Amino acid sequence: MAAATLLLVLTVVALGSGHVDAFDPNPLQDFCVADPTSKVHENGVACKDPAAVVAEDFLFGGLDKPGGKTSKRFGFTANQVQIPGLNTLGESHVRLDVVPGGVFPVHYHPRAAETALVLEGSVYFGFVSSYPDNKLYAKVLRKGDVFAVPQGLVHFLYNNGTAPATLYASLSSQNPGLVLLGNLLFTGALPDDLVAKTLLTDAHTVQTIKANFRQP
Repeated sequence: MAAATLLLVLTVVALGSGHVDAFDPNPLQDFCVADPTSKVHENGVACKDPAAVVAEDFLFGGLDKPGGKTSKRFGFTANQVQIPGLNTLGESHVRLDVVPGGVFPVHYHPRAAETALVLEGSVYFGFVSSYPDNKLYAKVLRKGDVFAVPQGLVHFLYNNGTAPATLYASLSSQNPGLVLLGNLLFTGALPDDLVAKTLLTDAHTVQTIKANFRQP
């Protein structure tokens, strides 16, 4: 019996070790410049022919001024860094500009941790730990400050100052994902009665809030 048990343990260890050795989370080449024209579907973007790669594939300009997508409702502009040469390297970046009184509302990134560097102005920035503690970790950040958010935790940004604020955020995934909690509850497909019970309120209140989210 002891010999059989030992053999079973050794077999399990051997199988587990083989699985670990076969898994390589790192790139298998110097770079894999994204080829948006490829019809190949994979976990990421297909690689451009290395012979066709140029220096511009690793460059993105224009972050010296605001740009990109604007949210008038929340008062921010997000300019995502588009560098084909970052494909498969597990990172993404964005410049964020927030007007006084503006917010990047409560959200989380399911596949990435985040660090945010304040370039101009000041913001109230923080995250909340998971249930059951739900502890708030937040600080007023000023120019030159960097704040880190662990992967998957709910966080926010609020410009409660009197001047515009600019931040540069780096995320630890090529595709970090973005879940805006307000949008999830009030613009998605969840039934009103379910949202009402979740928030300990009534369906009329939920419908009123949904109407606010439908406004431009």
